[in-house]
Amino acid sequence: MARNTDPRLQNQVIYSVYVRAHTPEGTFNAIVPDLDRIRALGVDYVWFMPIHPIGVKGKKGSLGCPYANRDYRAVNPEYGTMADFERLCDEIHARGMKVMIDVVYNHTSPDSVLWETHPEFFYKKPDGTPGNHVGDWTDVIDLDYSVPALWDYQIETLTRWAKLVDGFRCDVASFVPVAFWNRARAAVEAVRPDFVWLAETVHREFGAYMRARGLYAARDAEAFEAFDLEYEYDVRTAFERMARDEAPLSHWLDLLEFQEAAYLGNYNKLRFLENHDVPRIASLVPRESDLVNYTAMLYFLKGTTLLYAGQEWADARLPSLFEKETVDRATGRDLTPLLQTLRAIKRDALAPDDAFFARALDGRKVAVMRRVNADAVKVGVFSLRSEPADVPVEDVPDGEYVSLIDGAPVAVRGGALHCAGAPVVFRAPRA
Repeated sequence: MARNTDPRLQNQVIYSVYVRAHTPEGTFNAIVPDLDRIRALGVDYVWFMPIHPIGVKGKKGSLGCPYANRDYRAVNPEYGTMADFERLCDEIHARGMKVMIDVVYNHTSPDSVLWETHPEFFYKKPDGTPGNHVGDWTDVIDLDYSVPALWDYQIETLTRWAKLVDGFRCDVASFVPVAFWNRARAAVEAVRPDFVWLAETVHREFGAYMRARGLYAARDAEAFEAFDLEYEYDVRTAFERMARDEAPLSHWLDLLEFQEAAYLGNYNKLRFLENHDVPRIASLVPRESDLVNYTAMLYFLKGTTLLYAGQEWADARLPSLFEKETVDRATGRDLTPLLQTLRAIKRDALAPDDAFFARALDGRKVAVMRRVNADAVKVGVFSLRSEPADVPVEDVPDGEYVSLIDGAPVAVRGGALHCAGAPVVFRAPRA
């Protein structure tokens, strides 16, 4: 882990906003009236997907992808002005939240300011034209971090933004040298010492494929040297297969326990059910009672929690990155009260230094999780098909307890409890 990572980050919540999709207006100013509602969810950081101008050359769709960045030092005029963004940051800070912006440092759009002014900063194909190493990313060209001057330009840009915002989410951070991120972190720390760095580390299959091609792709353990937290893409494929009933629950839970054993003790994985690059959880888990169990389980996992805007309404449609598709707030479902309760549990009952254990009742698809420290054991039981089950629990004395989710009584008898199908979280002394 980065040497000065704050362990309290593990108990916090990040809320991801795609400005284009968040409101019908799709502007910075239109987000301001929504900030009180966002804060009421228990959000600590508002992460904005890229806010910069989007390239026109080679763009995808009618509007282009925000990850095809044209100018690192400007804001997308479709969203508003720099003054509008500064006001939005001020409004977020006034509500006790912090601001995180997306940093897309692996590539730019083919018509970027950087290509026009510094073509020597880019990877070139054998014919001398700029290109990229991922064929599907046809709207971008890759930067070349073997060029020292590129490091200077990028780090200067980061220090400029650090005067305004509180954290960076670094897109495909695995493909940019960890040594660069370490140097950038040190420079930003001089501007804002409590800055937070989130790495989008890539799916383990993708990283292995890139390394097999002779390309740079940092492993998750390597990336932790520079970052405070990173994506859980090392286990994401197993999660999606489990959610689709293509693999047993125990396979994913075993990988969570492997994370606990493989990484340093203060590791922090960003825990999410969905984000802008993967399916909405409501599309994988359409039944609301099941979705409640998945959501409660999300907050019980060890690590910072991510909500993608629209998740609170169980929006099943993933907004396009290339077109205007507004988040659906009229789904008829609202998970806000549940999210508020879970946020309080995460803050008050769970500790960053908890040891994490998990077992599965594969036949019923019930996850039995424990977070244990020297003083107590916290138990979470999540029936992912909302089915009742008698569930064995470890480290818990027989007795009467209270679920922190709904105040319902929880009886442990003979080392087991009965789960009626709704999620259960309770705290007990260690046996």
